[in-house]
Amino acid sequence: MQPLEGLLVLDFSTLLPGPMASLILADAGARVVKLEKPERGDEMRTYEPKLGDDSVNFALLNRGKQSIAIDLKSPDAVQRLKPLIERADVLIEQFRPGVMERLGLGFEAVRRMNPKLVYCSITGWGQTGPKARNAGHDLNYMAETGVLSVSGIDSVPVLPQVLAADIGGGAYPAVMNIMFALAQRDRTGLGCHLDVSMADNLYAFMYWGLGNGFALNRWPGTSDEIVTGGSPRYQIYRTADDRYLAAAPLEPKFWSLFCELIDLPESLREDHAAPDSVKTAVAERIARHTAEHWKTVFDGKDVCCSIVATLEEGVSDAQVAARCLFDRQVETSGRKIPALPTPVSPLFRSMQTCANAPRLNETQDPLLLI
Repeated sequence: MQPLEGLLVLDFSTLLPGPMASLILADAGARVVKLEKPERGDEMRTYEPKLGDDSVNFALLNRGKQSIAIDLKSPDAVQRLKPLIERADVLIEQFRPGVMERLGLGFEAVRRMNPKLVYCSITGWGQTGPKARNAGHDLNYMAETGVLSVSGIDSVPVLPQVLAADIGGGAYPAVMNIMFALAQRDRTGLGCHLDVSMADNLYAFMYWGLGNGFALNRWPGTSDEIVTGGSPRYQIYRTADDRYLAAAPLEPKFWSLFCELIDLPESLREDHAAPDSVKTAVAERIARHTAEHWKTVFDGKDVCCSIVATLEEGVSDAQVAARCLFDRQVETSGRKIPALPTPVSPLFRSMQTCANAPRLNETQDPLLLI
């Protein structure tokens, strides 16, 4: 039996943070029902590229769920949803603050129907504060929290390719807090309203920068701290064949061996006095040889060095195969692709290795009178 088996989750969210959160709950055994707009459904269905009728993105984020289409603005929507709300354990919504209230589905209204319901609101800025109703995307939250300011080269921010705010600031904290709330409900018998702010949760990623700023008034900038490019011990170096070496020999024992392996002169191995000169010298040595050469040199050595892999190379790695990360599949319109690996332990997953992404309004629930 999976740990969340028997749990009913109503997911009113679209796109990424909410659906990722409910996907994790579904992987642990919860029954997840998506509430979607009639005809169009979740906007993510329309994205490119397609996998059958819907997008690949939609299939990856919504496998193993069910779908019900309902116009939340219709006069009888709340009444029609009431039987499902009364049975539910968790509700996830991702509208701007005030939208669910206007629809008659705000926390207070829903709590009267089901006092045990755990109600999770995921937003960019949270339910309160001057920015609460501002529109935004991952890039905006990273920009306005200061995270983007240290993610660049020579004071120029670099566009992140990882949606840290949506996933690390939204989906993952939502799941954690839902589980905390369910544990609390076991003791009190009552649900609660969770206010998950993607921007709020980004600050934990900058713990070291906050420490430097609060304790020493030394606020980090681009390329001036150990993990932002200020040290030769934490750098990306170009190889002779225009590939890259990610070098992170931070500790003395790693750095000493790294210097030996690249034959760095003794005079440059004490890097704290003139880090820029050492970076230049290391870069020159790495640039003399190909990525394959350096892979051979560092293989089996404790130096914390890696050749930068493409995503295609990454998923084909022997470590990934050994961990069985992509052994599960998602199916839609008769087509199958590897499923998205969520951070759910194999101990808690279903024995079923292939799950469908739901067709719009495919679920027939006898207590939902639509």
